[in-house]
Amino acid sequence: MPPYFCFLCVTSCKEPSFFHAMLRLHVCVLEAKDLPVRATYVKLRLAKSKAKTRILTNTCNPVWNQEFCFKVHDAEDVLVVSVVSHVNECRVSNGYVGFLGKILLTVYLRGKGRAFTKHKHSSNSTVAVENSKELEGLHSSCRAPCDKMGVGKLLRVIANSLHKILKKKEGNSKPGDSSELSSTLLSDPEDSVQENSPSCSFEEALAQMESRDNKPEMPENLSGGVLVDQTYLFSPKDLNLFLFAPKSQFRKDLAELQGITNVQEGPWTWKNGDMSSLTRVVTCTKAATKLVKEVTCTEEQTYIRVCRKEFAILCNISTPEAPYGNTFRIELLYKIMPGEEVPSGEESSHLAVSWGIVFLQSTMMKGMIESGARQGLKDSFNQFSQKLAQNFKVQDKANFSDKEHFLATLQTEDQWHWWQEVAYFCNFTVVSTIFMCLYVMVHIFYCSPSPPQGLEFRGLELPDSYGEFIIGGILSIQLQRVYNMLSHFVQARFQMGTDHGLKANGVGWVLTVALIEGVDLASLASEGLSDPYVVLTCNAQTRSSSVKLQTSNPQWNEILEFEAMEEPPSVLDVEVFDFDGPFDQDVSLGHAEINFLKHTSTELADMWLLLEGKLAQSSQSKLHLRIFLDNNKGVETIKEYLGKMEKEVGKKLNLRSPQRSSTFQKLFALPPEEFLIKDLTCYLKRKMPLQGRLFLSARILGFYANFFGHKTKFFFLWEDIEDIQVLPPSLATLGSPTLVIILRSGRGIDARHGAKTQDEEGRLRFHFQSFSSFGAACRTIKALWRTRILNPYQKEQITEEHDDQEGFVIPEDSASVLENEENMSRIFSAEVPIRMISVMGIFDGGTLEHKIMQRTGCMNYETTAWELVKPEVFERRVSYQFNRQVSTFGGEVTSTQQKSPNADTGGWTVVEVMALHGVPFADHFHIHFKFEIEPSPLGECACKCEAYISVMWLKSSKFQQRINRNIIAKFNLRLKEIFELVQEEILIMSQNSNG
Repeated sequence: MPPYFCFLCVTSCKEPSFFHAMLRLHVCVLEAKDLPVRATYVKLRLAKSKAKTRILTNTCNPVWNQEFCFKVHDAEDVLVVSVVSHVNECRVSNGYVGFLGKILLTVYLRGKGRAFTKHKHSSNSTVAVENSKELEGLHSSCRAPCDKMGVGKLLRVIANSLHKILKKKEGNSKPGDSSELSSTLLSDPEDSVQENSPSCSFEEALAQMESRDNKPEMPENLSGGVLVDQTYLFSPKDLNLFLFAPKSQFRKDLAELQGITNVQEGPWTWKNGDMSSLTRVVTCTKAATKLVKEVTCTEEQTYIRVCRKEFAILCNISTPEAPYGNTFRIELLYKIMPGEEVPSGEESSHLAVSWGIVFLQSTMMKGMIESGARQGLKDSFNQFSQKLAQNFKVQDKANFSDKEHFLATLQTEDQWHWWQEVAYFCNFTVVSTIFMCLYVMVHIFYCSPSPPQGLEFRGLELPDSYGEFIIGGILSIQLQRVYNMLSHFVQARFQMGTDHGLKANGVGWVLTVALIEGVDLASLASEGLSDPYVVLTCNAQTRSSSVKLQTSNPQWNEILEFEAMEEPPSVLDVEVFDFDGPFDQDVSLGHAEINFLKHTSTELADMWLLLEGKLAQSSQSKLHLRIFLDNNKGVETIKEYLGKMEKEVGKKLNLRSPQRSSTFQKLFALPPEEFLIKDLTCYLKRKMPLQGRLFLSARILGFYANFFGHKTKFFFLWEDIEDIQVLPPSLATLGSPTLVIILRSGRGIDARHGAKTQDEEGRLRFHFQSFSSFGAACRTIKALWRTRILNPYQKEQITEEHDDQEGFVIPEDSASVLENEENMSRIFSAEVPIRMISVMGIFDGGTLEHKIMQRTGCMNYETTAWELVKPEVFERRVSYQFNRQVSTFGGEVTSTQQKSPNADTGGWTVVEVMALHGVPFADHFHIHFKFEIEPSPLGECACKCEAYISVMWLKSSKFQQRINRNIIAKFNLRLKEIFELVQEEILIMSQNSNG
């Protein structure tokens, strides 16, 4: 057995056996800190009952969050809590004897389903590591530390009080017994918490916390989401007192509004005697709802940050009497920060309340618990916001989201001032050099010319002593250093950036970045100062700021705007360099990446960016940015983007409804500008296939599945994808091809749980299969991916190629359309006894066309509406699948058709470019058709139809002639069948109308 390195015991009380038979001891093992080994678990023993937690490895601060229950049978039982090492005995006993660690436990006693008391062991309670050979006889030696923590004596007080209550007669019981019990439990003077109570007021205690040196950073919002995000015209300090001061009237009014009773606020105390953490416990009774009865709620409120008018309060809420209440706890994070400046000059406060849920035990009801907690908190904090708005004036968010309001306060003129120049040149080197030069000049003025001596001659003056030689050398070195400083200053002065404070041009997505300041920037110089400047990169565009000389806390106040972009940007890369001149290699002082999809517009409008990198992390470097992403063309930009994607995909892409896009945004917590393009049903292949939906947008690919409450959700950027591959069908995939998406190394870490494998280079591989239309899904995904990864030069080339095609769209290729009739073979010609307008019905996308195509073996037949692309020239796109009867391989078809009136014959000309997918050599050729439909000389009730075909080869193949013959023969029969069905259907329709 591995050796114990921690030993803790709790002794129960001496009471009659019938009393203990009614009690159960609940022990919740939460976490431990500063343990000497990295593989540990906890063992619990009460009499003959034993239990142990799971083994956690690779951490010295394990978090178990597991609860155990023991029956109390005997008053002499001893609860033994042991932290055990899961490593070799000799290693622990020789290396960790005498080491101090910390463990956090929660212990409470229950009788007939009612919790009598609850006690939490402080994580600051230290326990010594003992050798396994010294375990014997430690029961008595460990009881003193336990009593010091209050567990043993608290249990004895509980037992004595309950014993007295049980000895009373049933008829003498009164409703006030519970209060009497609670007062008795807390009456032990040795267990009183007054030793941790601050000897000053609540405001003075906060001031003491603020004066501490070790101030933590403002924490991020909790994972559950934001419940309140509002700005009030009230100072942060007063808002904090209003919400959390002892006996707050607002809390009383809110409790009355929500039906909360029996509110008992504990005093604010120093948590475990630590004056950097102020805490209190609030208990209340929540009102009953339709699904949950009246329950008791315990809320522990703890200040985790008090600094510069910034307050962060973390609340841990437990409701053990609620259904599955012992399996989870709710966390709330209140963040009170200074708000933005308002024109009236009033002080404002920004209040953000976020929530999260921590599961102490695994349960199948996890999804139901999360959804119930989310809805309950949402309703509760709606009342909270409404009540708070009755007391304070709410600042309209529109004022803060206005870009002009933010940028108006920035100084966009010349950022160089005389004091910056003085600060740069005011140093010992410059001052001493100037003094020496002046001194030499004065010396030359007073000295008369001396006659040449030694090796001197007229025009050559040499030093006459070693002293003159040394002084001259020092002066030359000083002059060279001053020249280098002056040159460095001039170069930095004119390093103003490519877009310094200018307005962006074009229509589309406009990105504006206001660079405010930097804090604690690193430096490689011995004096601890650097010459920083910032480089911003987004969608292959780069903007750079001016250089600030000799400072670690630069103030820029500059506006950098990017040219309008067709696609919404996903990531902004930020890097800070130390300027060493244009021809030297600048050193990076830190870098960061801003993902627009993980931040709301409010967060981007005013954010502190923590830099990464060795130098930046050692100095805790930060940048203050204000970022605005606007679409200055509205919905038209989205429509143009979808139109371009249709040319890539070869299929109509419809803009999704606002309701569906809103659901998509909420599902993945995306900003409102992210619009849904398409969603597909498929399987995610991991160990077992998981059915869900694949969501495609302009910037991300996301997957969501809900399997009996167990949700699988992830997304990654298109730029994160390195390659997309298609695996052929196999028995393991039930005859379905597999789409494999390979991410770049180090990318998509948040989506790692959805990956099937991870290769040796650290690239995640995602497998998707069983699409309803694999070819269409594959083409859509590849088209969206290529659009994001192409550089501007490649995009320009593709645009020119499309322009050269005179409006014809050939999916996944750039070949031109052959319209020369000499290169086309006539495969069909007939006089049809039908009006010309009726025959043209097979090209109008109506019921006749869909019926004819379905009868000729076309599945999933889809067409777009005819659009005017040139004067009297209309264009549309068609896509469908062949069934197995038409083609052995099945296959898919995407085509582009254009129709125009023929002025010479009075008929119509239809030209079609067809691309096949999923058949052998499909990427080697395209098929071109030309249909001539004109009036017949036989009369108005007849027309003449002719069809021409040619095969456009993109790649050479030795099977070219055979494929040409097969295509011409197949489509010859197919066109005859189509026109025969057209005659039959039109005659039937005419007969029905006459009847």
